[in-house]
Amino acid sequence: MLRQDAQSKKPRGAIITFVMYDARSWLDTMSGEKARRRRNGFRFESYRGVTVGWIVAKYLMTATVVVVISEIAKRSDKLGGLIAALPLVTILSLVWLHIEKQPQEKISNHAWYTFWYVVPTLPMFLVFPVLLPRAGFWPTLATCIAFTAGCFWIFATVLRKFGIELL
Repeated sequence: MLRQDAQSKKPRGAIITFVMYDARSWLDTMSGEKARRRRNGFRFESYRGVTVGWIVAKYLMTATVVVVISEIAKRSDKLGGLIAALPLVTILSLVWLHIEKQPQEKISNHAWYTFWYVVPTLPMFLVFPVLLPRAGFWPTLATCIAFTAGCFWIFATVLRKFGIELL
């Protein structure tokens, strides 16, 4: 049973509840009405026009995507790989930017640079399965991180010659 806040008569006690109620205050805040909100017994401070409740909601939804992918990967390697390969986090980021009324140029730049940053990470997915049985998980992961950083540096250097600045 959820408790009622004496002043607002709204349910308290569940994180989903305060996120749902704060979504309305986020819309009000985005239109510039109030910088501070008091919802369900919690104080939400505005940060650059976005309430903390909205930021928490974004974390929860994005984390849910990651958890669902990892749970699916436990049951099916192929399906887990397919879903992980989808640009779900990038799509969520684009949606968040749009909802937060960022300029189209900023959203477009995010998609453009995401493409160029993904390309040098792809060889890691070929190196990881080769090294894993030979070196173990943590050394393989560390090697792949270093390998990806090297690929990124080489890729950025080559792209600079074509007028694309990644660094």
